[in-house]
Amino acid sequence: MENLSVNPRILASLKKANLRSFESVLHLSPADLGRCTKLSSRDVSIILKAVSEEVYKIKNITALTLFKQSHQEDRKEPTHLTTGCPILDEFLHGGILVKGITEIAGQSAAGKTQLCLQLCLTAQLPVQQGGLANGVVYICTEDVFPSKRLQQLISSFNRRIGPALAKQLAVGDHIYVEHAAEKDQLWHCLEKRLPLLLSRGMVKLAVVDSLAAIFRSEFELRDTIRRARELQRVGAHLHRLSSQFNVAVVCVNQVTANMEASLDPTESEMMPALGLTWSNIVKVRLMLSRTPYRLPPSDTTNNRTDRGSVNGECSHESEQKAEIPVRQIEILFAPHLPKEVCYYIVDADGVKGLQ
Repeated sequence: MENLSVNPRILASLKKANLRSFESVLHLSPADLGRCTKLSSRDVSIILKAVSEEVYKIKNITALTLFKQSHQEDRKEPTHLTTGCPILDEFLHGGILVKGITEIAGQSAAGKTQLCLQLCLTAQLPVQQGGLANGVVYICTEDVFPSKRLQQLISSFNRRIGPALAKQLAVGDHIYVEHAAEKDQLWHCLEKRLPLLLSRGMVKLAVVDSLAAIFRSEFELRDTIRRARELQRVGAHLHRLSSQFNVAVVCVNQVTANMEASLDPTESEMMPALGLTWSNIVKVRLMLSRTPYRLPPSDTTNNRTDRGSVNGECSHESEQKAEIPVRQIEILFAPHLPKEVCYYIVDADGVKGLQ
């Protein structure tokens, strides 16, 4: 407040009224602000304008300028991140969007973490092969980071891309893992540590696994409004980082019971958690779920589409003896995708789409 370019007399009136932050000033209407500070309507207008300009520092820009900037950036930066499977890439029209928040929601054992781990590897591929040619930040909020599973995926990934590229990328050295068990720890990581890595050009993918674990445990039912504000703050910050550094953001979400399913048979029994507030923040929402279908080992071989290319297509070297559960990924909403469903499996080599 002391740095505002206004008359010292106005600042003294604000201090006398115990209004020492921008938030406390903007929460009051002009009439209430005048009564608290005993300032004239002209002085109230001056202080409101000064505070608003200090808070909202984004310069005015025209739609034409934004359009030109977006086309210039598209020529330089990748717009999608490959999933490592050509079937899933085709289903998602190129893969995961780089700008904006992509939510991966689903029930337990649906393959959410498996897909995120796979993205951690494909993000380090060269841009020409669908990657982002950079490191990854993986923020865990639930269980211990699945390092053993990651090493298994790395071994399979290195076999597919070949020893020369595997040695050059050293994918295991560029995955930065952070544990955040509480909301304050998560915010500190997002506000302080993540921007530091982004500003140094060390990261192009940020994964939060998961937001629901923190926001469902720390807030009770009566704290709905406060939880919504915190979600909006986190979402706005992630969008800002994604736009500023052209980084892909993937957030894992849990599911909750859909009460409308009892009234409408066409409705799904489960829906993503965190309510309408978070739904309005994410750009793409993908729903992963288990199905009653299973594939025998022979069928998994017939459904592979791998040709040994660098993109990590859908094959593995050894057949598995047990039946493989079939899962499905559904596009709930996205600005560039229709609402469709694709089936996939998860095996020792990762997530693989089925035709």
